[in-house]
Amino acid sequence: MRSIVSFYICYLLCLGLGLACTVCVCVWNSHWRGGFAWDGSTLQFNWHPVLMVTGLIVLYGYGAVVYRVPLTWGQNKLPWKLLHAALMLLALVLSIVGLCAVFDFHNAKNIPNVYSLHSWIGIAAVTLFAMQWVVGMAGFLLPWTPISLRALLKPVHVWMGGSILWLSIAACISGINEKLFFVLPGYNKLPPEAYLGNFLGVLIVAFGLVVLKILSHQAWQRPDSVPQDLVYSPLLQDERENE
Repeated sequence: MRSIVSFYICYLLCLGLGLACTVCVCVWNSHWRGGFAWDGSTLQFNWHPVLMVTGLIVLYGYGAVVYRVPLTWGQNKLPWKLLHAALMLLALVLSIVGLCAVFDFHNAKNIPNVYSLHSWIGIAAVTLFAMQWVVGMAGFLLPWTPISLRALLKPVHVWMGGSILWLSIAACISGINEKLFFVLPGYNKLPPEAYLGNFLGVLIVAFGLVVLKILSHQAWQRPDSVPQDLVYSPLLQDERENE
C-alpha cells in the first residue's frame, strides 16, 4: 500500500512538473519574446522551444509512464498500449513541427542550420525517437510479430526510451541557455527573463528525474500476469509478455 501511495505522489509530481514546464515555456515566448507567427520572423522561431519542450519532454514523459499507473493493472492492455502509442506519436509530430519552425526561420534569415552542439543533440534525439516509434509500432502492435522477437525488443525499447529522454533534456536545456546568450547581452546580471529561462531548465531536469524514477522503480512496473478473460485478440497477441 505504501508503494502505491508513493507512486501516486511521484505521478502527481510528474503531471505537475510537466504542466509547469509547458506553462513556463509558453509564458517565456509569449510575454518575453513577443508571441508567435509563421512568417519566417523571430516570432516563428518562438514555436521551436514551445513545441520541443511540450512534445519532446512533457508528452514524451507522460507517454512513457502511462503503463505504470496501478489503476490500469489487471485491465485489458490494448487501450493503454494505444494511448501510449498515440501520446508518443503526438509528441513526435510536435517535435518535427518544432524542427520545421527553426529550419524555416534559419533559411528565411540566411542563418546556417545544424551548426551547434544543441542542434546536433536535438536532431539525434528526434531521429532516434522516430526510429523508436516505428520499431515499437511494428514490434509491439502488429499481430504477426513473433513473441520471441518482442521479448528481445523489450529491453532495447525500454533502454532506448530512457536514453531518448536524456538526450531530449540535454537538447532543451542547452537550447535554452544558447537562446538566452543570444538575446540577453546582460545575461550574467540575471535579468527577470534569465531567471525564467533558468527556472525552466531546472523544471525540465526535475521532470526528467521524476519520470526516470517512475520508470526505474521495480515495484511500480506493470505485473506480467493478466486475467485470461481480459486478453484481447487478434490485434495484440502479447498479454503473455509485459512491455
